[in-house]
Amino acid sequence: MRRAVLLLGAFAFLLFVGTARVRAQEEVVPQDKIPMAVMTALLSKFPKAKIDKCTRAKEGDDIVYDIEFKQDGRKGEADIKENGIYINYELAIEAKDLPKVVRDAVEKKYPKATLKEIMEEKEIHGKEEKLSAYEIVLVTADKKELEVRLSPEGKILEDTGAAKPDVKK
Repeated sequence: MRRAVLLLGAFAFLLFVGTARVRAQEEVVPQDKIPMAVMTALLSKFPKAKIDKCTRAKEGDDIVYDIEFKQDGRKGEADIKENGIYINYELAIEAKDLPKVVRDAVEKKYPKATLKEIMEEKEIHGKEEKLSAYEIVLVTADKKELEVRLSPEGKILEDTGAAKPDVKK
C-alpha cells in the first residue's frame, strides 16, 4: 500500500513537472522586445497592424513568434521565425465569404451551429502564398464551443470536439 502511494506521488510529481515544462516553452513577449526582423516582416505584409499579443516558442530548431493583431478592424495572426521568415498567417473573414463546400462540411458535422469566428489560413513558402485551411470557432446546437480546422476542399483536418465552459449566448 505504501509503495503504491509513493508511486502515485512520484507519477503526480512527474506530471506536474512535465506540464510546467510545456508551459515554459511558450512565453509572452512585450512589443518592444519583438526582434526587428520579425517586426519588419509583419509590417511589410500588414503595415497598419496593431499588435494585441505576442508569444515566442521553440518549434523544432526554430524560435517562432506568434503575433495576434488587428488591421483596419480585421483580426489577424502571424507565425514568423526569429529571422523574419513567415511560416503562415491567418485573417478573419465573414461567414458569407466561406466557400460553400467548407460551410456544408461544418453544417453536416454540426447542424445548426453558430459560427463565431472564421480565420482563413495561408502558408508561405518563399514568395508563394497558398490557402491552406479555414479555422472556425463555433457554438454547437447544444451550446458547446469548439474549433474546427478544414481544408479548402471541406475536409476536416482538426476538431477539438471538446466543450469550453461558460459559453455566452
